[in-house]
Amino acid sequence: MARLPLFVLSVLFLKIVNADIRTIIKNVNVRKDLQHVIINVLNDVVKRNDVTCVTAITDEVYLNIFEGAFFKRTYPVPFVTIVVEEHEDLLSPSTETLESMARAKKDGCNVYFIILANGLQVTRLLTFGDKYRLLDTRAKFVMLHDIRLFHSDYHYLWKRIVNVIFIKHHKKVVGKLRSKPWFDISTVPYPNPIKGIFVPRRVDVWRNGRFQYGKELFFDKTSNLNGEVLNVVYLEHVPSVMVMKFNESNKVSGVEVEILNTLSQKMNFQPKLYQSLDSDLQKLGEEQENGSYSGLLGEMVNGKADIALGNLQYTPYHLNLTDLSIPYTAQCWTFLTPEALTDNSWKTLILPFKLNMWIAVLLVLLVTGAIFYGLAYYYLNLVDFREISKNSANKSKKKLCDTKPVGLYLFGEITNSILYTYGMLLVVSLPRLPSGWSIRLLTGWYWLYCILLVVSYRASMTAILANPAPRVTIDTLKELVDSRLACGGWGSETKKFFQESLDETGQRIGENFDNVNSPEEAARRIAQGAFAYYDSSDFLKYLSVRRKANMTISAGNFTVNDTEEHNERSLHIMSDCVVNAPISIGFHKNSPLKPLADEYLKRIVEVGLVGKWLNDAMYKIRSLDKTEEEIKALINLKKMYCAFIALAIGYSLSLLCLLAEYAHWNFIVKRDPNFDKYNLAKYYDNKNKRQ
Repeated sequence: MARLPLFVLSVLFLKIVNADIRTIIKNVNVRKDLQHVIINVLNDVVKRNDVTCVTAITDEVYLNIFEGAFFKRTYPVPFVTIVVEEHEDLLSPSTETLESMARAKKDGCNVYFIILANGLQVTRLLTFGDKYRLLDTRAKFVMLHDIRLFHSDYHYLWKRIVNVIFIKHHKKVVGKLRSKPWFDISTVPYPNPIKGIFVPRRVDVWRNGRFQYGKELFFDKTSNLNGEVLNVVYLEHVPSVMVMKFNESNKVSGVEVEILNTLSQKMNFQPKLYQSLDSDLQKLGEEQENGSYSGLLGEMVNGKADIALGNLQYTPYHLNLTDLSIPYTAQCWTFLTPEALTDNSWKTLILPFKLNMWIAVLLVLLVTGAIFYGLAYYYLNLVDFREISKNSANKSKKKLCDTKPVGLYLFGEITNSILYTYGMLLVVSLPRLPSGWSIRLLTGWYWLYCILLVVSYRASMTAILANPAPRVTIDTLKELVDSRLACGGWGSETKKFFQESLDETGQRIGENFDNVNSPEEAARRIAQGAFAYYDSSDFLKYLSVRRKANMTISAGNFTVNDTEEHNERSLHIMSDCVVNAPISIGFHKNSPLKPLADEYLKRIVEVGLVGKWLNDAMYKIRSLDKTEEEIKALINLKKMYCAFIALAIGYSLSLLCLLAEYAHWNFIVKRDPNFDKYNLAKYYDNKNKRQ
């Protein structure tokens, strides 16, 4: 078969399109009657509501409605007219149409007149506008009645666009003289669910140039939902949603459940709570390879749930998939990290003073010992000089030594001076009070110094022995990165949050961030000292208390391995917040319930109910939290390691001195030519003479 030229195909296509358009508009009334209806509708809306801007989306068939006398007979309001081609695919609009729709939404237009001859174009326009939020679904919509709008594929639209009226034209009845064309004004049956077949609800009838009943065309459909059942999907996340299991049933409580109960009373609906089938693994849910979503978000995206409870963060990611209420609180999101004990009991003897204090004490000891030796040396020389002056020159030195003043022998040698000075520092009294007023005065003041120093040391030592051992904790992101612990949390979006962080520390955490589906598994890894888990501080508090409570119960039943329990770390919540995230309740995308729910939620927050419910939810958890042990002045063997270490050091030094003396006796003294083991006195007399 020969191919037709391109221009011939184009001509055929245009003819087919024109033929279809003629078929579509064959029975459509484009006269002034429709213009009169729209004028009356617009005037009624402007009179009853605050209209900021009106957007008319029409085609060439109905363009003449919005010309001429239309604007003379309506209230003056800003008006945006968007004309689309009859062949334009509004599921992928042209650039001009996109820009016009975006500008209308930016300007805050809250009334839409979608008057198109082709009902398929309307459905594709609504689908596109709902998906990409180019239409304000909570605005007021006026459309032509078309059976193609009510196909089952588009029923989900009428759960989101509820402030809408459909204008249906009825011809004049043949054979009746007084019969004139009339219009049926109907709307969606919200809040009643659409079951299989869409049946619109009549609002009013326009005939003879006016509305027959004078009802309000756009009445509030969300203030009283008439006891309708709304599906509420929830995810357990303390304190927002708390689940307690009784036999085979679950009792759901928490802050968001209390908020839901309040909203249900004020808006008159019955919540039906349920969990997604994959809630145990998928939790909040994320995008799958086929483009669908799992978990709680999957229920919202697929339109199965009307409301979502699960501690949803007010983030662009969640806002793109659902509608979020105004935040009812803000939570600190941080890491749960392992805690380490500093086993420094072996150095308790030196802990009461800092390094610079110990250096000062040592310097004072050396300086004071040297001063004592200097003063004693001065007195000995003075005594020797006086005795030499009084006695003959041939008087022996031994005789002089026997006449030394009392007590000067304590400091007569530098080694003895340092030893007795150190003894006074340990509050050991001198065997004799030295003579010489300068040494006595120095001894008195040095005793005062020793008393103050020893009292301070004892007090600090008592506090160290009485208090529990200090703990090593991670409290900043920098400390977490430096610790080189593996980090993790739930969901790929959390990892993406750290990877796209503006600071280098957050990026380094995101490089090795693990996706953990089970918080209990994360707590076990943290207790082993090899992991840090990211979540809200309240949930981390619950996780740490639950871990500790389970260990206590298991220990009471003798089911815990003693070695593993001893080696497990305590769990510590990092004090620095990574981010203070606002928390909201979720609604399905473009939900009509959100505006009124926001008003009630604002009042709930203002009167302090959220704070009260939060305290109630966390009270039991905080009461079970006993992270700080009761401080008691008890001394155990571990705290006294320092005493045994000091004793061991003394034994070691004494043994070394003994070995040194033994070596000196055998290798130096015994090998001296003057050594006589039977006359040692003569040996030492000769040695003293040589010195």
